[in-house]
Amino acid sequence: MPVSVSRRSLLIGATIVAATAATTVPAASAATSHPKPTVVLVHGAFADASGWAEVTRKLQRDGYPVLAPANPLRGVEADSAYLSSVLQTVPGPIVLVGHSYGGFVITNAATGNPNVKALVYVAAFAPDQGDTVFTLQTRFPGSKLGQDALDIRPYPLPDGSTSYDGYVKAAVFRDVFAGDLPATTTATMAASQRPSDVHTLEQPAGPAAWKTIPSWFLIARNDNLIPTDAQRFMADRAGGHRVEVNASHVAMISKPGVCADLIRAAARATTR
Repeated sequence: MPVSVSRRSLLIGATIVAATAATTVPAASAATSHPKPTVVLVHGAFADASGWAEVTRKLQRDGYPVLAPANPLRGVEADSAYLSSVLQTVPGPIVLVGHSYGGFVITNAATGNPNVKALVYVAAFAPDQGDTVFTLQTRFPGSKLGQDALDIRPYPLPDGSTSYDGYVKAAVFRDVFAGDLPATTTATMAASQRPSDVHTLEQPAGPAAWKTIPSWFLIARNDNLIPTDAQRFMADRAGGHRVEVNASHVAMISKPGVCADLIRAAARATTR
């Protein structure tokens, strides 16, 4: 009987050791692998996060965690502070992507956050400290987003004063914003656009995150909102990796494959 019990104990012990080894090997392998960074997609003015839908699907199919938060569009400082607070909740490495004015916001929000490993600008502003949306948009000719292209609507502030939102007029929305999308699509986009406070145009940027974080740029050659030469200027100034595509201002919608490929390239660079 004692011999039998001893053998049974040995068998049980061996089983436990084998099971423990089986469960710890994958954990050790996982510890040495590189998890995919979270891709945070930030929209700009006159749009919302739905513009990232196809890019999001492509990245998620590849196993990337994706977050596309709402950009408040209330002002450079407020929008950047909000995005910064969102980034603080994201664990691990981040690839931060901005479209249009969203590029302005990511440039400010990423500063000082060690988790942001790459910045991707999609037909976007990449300001240096002190730049404004207006000065970058008008530095080179070609933008069709002038004051005559906007509907201005007042809205109340919490203190009882009044500010003003700018909407792209429906009659020119497709030409200014999304000339390579079907007219039926752009009609819906124009009707559902999210406006930006007009004071945002002249609010200066803070310290530029691209000075310490590697950057990638998708340049839209047929952009009627941010002139192509302005996009090239900002990419060259940042020393960013550059890809050009024949697309309107909404390159992430009309060329989602190219956009997703550029984001993947930035993500791969974070794990080298």
